[in-house]
Amino acid sequence: MADPDEAVWVEKYRPRTLAEMVGQDSVVPLLRAYAAKKTLPHLLFTGPPGTGKTTAALALARDLYGDEWRQSFLELNASDERGIDTVRTTIKEYARTSALGSVGFKLLFLDEADHLTNEAQASLRRLMERYSGACRFLLSCNYSARIIDPIQSRCAVFRFRAYSPEHVRRSLERIAEAEHKTVEPAALEAILSASSGDLRRATNLLQLAATYADPVTEATVREVATAPMRTEVEGLVGAALSGDFLGARRRLYALFTERGASGDEILRALHAFVPEIPERQMAPAEKVRLLDFLGEVDFRLSQGAGERIQLESVLARLVTLRSGGRSGA
Repeated sequence: MADPDEAVWVEKYRPRTLAEMVGQDSVVPLLRAYAAKKTLPHLLFTGPPGTGKTTAALALARDLYGDEWRQSFLELNASDERGIDTVRTTIKEYARTSALGSVGFKLLFLDEADHLTNEAQASLRRLMERYSGACRFLLSCNYSARIIDPIQSRCAVFRFRAYSPEHVRRSLERIAEAEHKTVEPAALEAILSASSGDLRRATNLLQLAATYADPVTEATVREVATAPMRTEVEGLVGAALSGDFLGARRRLYALFTERGASGDEILRALHAFVPEIPERQMAPAEKVRLLDFLGEVDFRLSQGAGERIQLESVLARLVTLRSGGRSGA
C-alpha cells in the first residue's frame, strides 16, 4: 500500500535536496555551501507562506546528515507550542544532548517562530548561546519584525521571496505531466492568479482541480478556488471607481458567500491588482495612498477586526478616488 503522504502532491513532489530546489537563487547556493562544508551558524528563514522555507530546512538536513538525517533533526511548530514552557522543556532537552554522527552538531527547526511570545524568545536566545556547540537553531517565520533583535543578531538571515509566475508554471507543468493530467493553459493562468507566488497553494489547487475534473479547465479552477480571480477583482475595483458602491459591495459579498474567500485572500488580491489600475482611473499618487490604506486594513484584520466592515471601508475609499485620481474627500 502506498504511503498516505504520497497522495498529497505538496509532499510527493517536495524537493528532497537543495540541488532539487527551484527559485530562491539568492538563498539556495549559500545553503548548499554550508551543507558541503558541514558547518553553519544559527539560521533565520523569513518570507511569505509557500516560498520554500520548510522545504529548504528539510533539504538542508538531508544534505548535512544523509540517510540518517532524522536522528539529528528535530522539527517543532511554534504556533502549536508557543510558550516559555516549550522552550524550557522540549527545546532545552533536545539542545543539551550530544550530537550523533560526524557532523558534530544537531539541527533544531522551529517553524513559525514569530508565534513565540517575547518571554519564550528571550529564553530561546539564552539556549542558542549556551548550546551552540551541540545544536544549531534554524528558525522560520513569515514576519521577521516579530523576532526579537537579540535572536536576529545571532542568526544568518535568509529572505525568501514569492515565486515568479514562470517558476510556479514550470513546477505545475512538471507535476501535471508526472500525474498524467491535462491542464489547459487558461487553467494554469487561473491557478497562477489565485496563488500569488505561493507554490504550496498553487500545487494544492492543481490537485484539487485535477481531482474534480480531467482535463483541468479555467472553469474547473474557478469552481474549486477560494481566492478571487483577477477578473473578479478587476470588476470589483471597476465598480467602486465608477462610483457604484452598492454594486461593488454586491461583488464583495459574492466573493465571501459564493467563492468562500477569506478577508485576507481578498485583501491580497486587491493589493496585487492596485499597481495594474490604469492611470486614467487612478493617478500614481493615489495608488500610493491606497496601498498605504490597505496596509492599515491588513493590520486591523490581523488584530481581529471584522472582515466585511474593513473591506467595505476599502470600497468606500475607492469610490472617493474617481477617474483621473481626483479625490472626492
